[in-house]
Amino acid sequence: MKKFGKLKRLSNPRVRRRLKIGLSVWFGIMLLGASYKVIYDIGYFDAQSLETTRYSKTPFVYPKQTIESAQRIVTGALKEDFSNPSTLVVQIIDNNYKLSTIIIENNKQRKIAWIIDMRFFFTADVYNNEGYNLTKGFEQYYKITP
Repeated sequence: MKKFGKLKRLSNPRVRRRLKIGLSVWFGIMLLGASYKVIYDIGYFDAQSLETTRYSKTPFVYPKQTIESAQRIVTGALKEDFSNPSTLVVQIIDNNYKLSTIIIENNKQRKIAWIIDMRFFFTADVYNNEGYNLTKGFEQYYKITP
């Protein structure tokens, strides 16, 4: 008999009324939350589509390394006078905006130098993923004696 005691309570009109009110409030909160989620997602995706259309209108162009910009980077890195630098950029071998290869000349000696991200300058050896020395390869190809 104790098992059916809870079922008897549900048949009481007061308990039924409170249960209906509680369930309808809970259902209303769930419906409000779901509608808020849908409205938020629609607004978010509309904002994303506006942003992508704005970026698609402007073409993305990779910056080109010129001899003047390379000279400015080299002169700034070596802390030389901008108006009369002693180290000159002779040629840009590989014009990649991530890793540019240049030939510099100082006191009639030529060297292979590297510029990373159009900001950092160095003259050390660079190796590829297979272990080949790229600096020596460029020196042999362009007949530069170190």
